[in-house]
Amino acid sequence: MVRLPNCVVFDLDGTILDSLPGIEASVRVAFAACGQAAPTGGLREFIGPPIRTIIARAGKITDEATLDALESAFRSDYDREGWQRTICFPEAAHVLRIMHQHRHRLFVASNKPQQVSLKILEKEQIVDAFEAIVTRDSRFPLYECKEEMIATLLAERCIAAENSVMVGDTMEDAKAAAAVGIGFIYMTHGYGMVDTASAPVACKLDKFSQFLPLIAEELVSD
Repeated sequence: MVRLPNCVVFDLDGTILDSLPGIEASVRVAFAACGQAAPTGGLREFIGPPIRTIIARAGKITDEATLDALESAFRSDYDREGWQRTICFPEAAHVLRIMHQHRHRLFVASNKPQQVSLKILEKEQIVDAFEAIVTRDSRFPLYECKEEMIATLLAERCIAAENSVMVGDTMEDAKAAAAVGIGFIYMTHGYGMVDTASAPVACKLDKFSQFLPLIAEELVSD
């Protein structure tokens, strides 16, 4: 990739937001509240999917009633306390503001619930940088997957796939981008692992400051 497309769709957890501390803390509270043994080790490798999936995989739980209770207990703590532990990755807020100032159209497509996504982005003072924030629960019926979120966003706003890119940290993000025919930027500072042999990657970035040359290239070429 030699320039950054005008429309940029971002994942949140592991891409813009370092949400691991808050999620881990609220998962521990939820397991304790439900009398369940907490998952051993950290949750880093599980972050990305909806929290129910994270809890099921990390705790090796398949019973739906138990998952209902754990998810409810997690939501109660996370919506009250856990979300406040979430911050932007270094330089993310600064770079997003620069993109916005240079008239990039910025969007979010995330598995994170909309209410808490908005609270965190407002706390980090970057919510106004985004033209739209699309989450699984930002409509009813719920979006089934990130691919559907992105496809709907592009269609409703008449955005050409060739003028768009997805920025994320997981295979889910990479596959969603490929499925709707847009490029993918892999943020390696995140929680996931992207198999570049099976998912097209336009470029890999280790930190947000590495976006700046791509923005500068766009300005020169324009």
